Amino acid sequence: MSVNIDSRVVTPGSDEFVDDAWELKEQISRREGVLKQRHDFFTDAYRRSKVHCYHQDGILIGFAAVRRDGYILFLAVDPTCRGEGIGKKLVARVADDHETITCHARTSNENALQFYEHLGFEIKRRIDDYYEDGGDAYYLKLGSDIGITDRLSDLMRR
Repeated sequence: MSVNIDSRVVTPGSDEFVDDAWELKEQISRREGVLKQRHDFFTDAYRRSKVHCYHQDGILIGFAAVRRDGYILFLAVDPTCRGEGIGKKLVARVADDHETITCHARTSNENALQFYEHLGFEIKRRIDDYYEDGGDAYYLKLGSDIGITDRLSDLMRR
């Protein structure tokens, strides 16, 4: 059986793949208790972002929605495809366009925190009650002060 992985970029203003992204986000939310955004918030933020997408045989398996300033609004990888480097590739695609990358992650989301730490992100601060449900977040940064290009080049060679 052949496996085809295709990368696509959705430009701001488009809702291409928004329903697929919502379904992937919801699957992860139900399974892991993270990515708990409301539908209208998610779709509005998605449409205002540049979205890097990976599809496997026509099915969305990962995406990163990014603001113009390099802030990752959403990063999601299908749980059955984790460990295959898709998340790293998504962050590397974001790094192609930005000198710094920032994001928030739930303080309780150990998988995300380990992933970002592995990529070289640093926790800059903790924000209590950041999420609508009262969850706390860390603000993370990967950027010019730590050599993002060198870090991601090294990471992609691993």
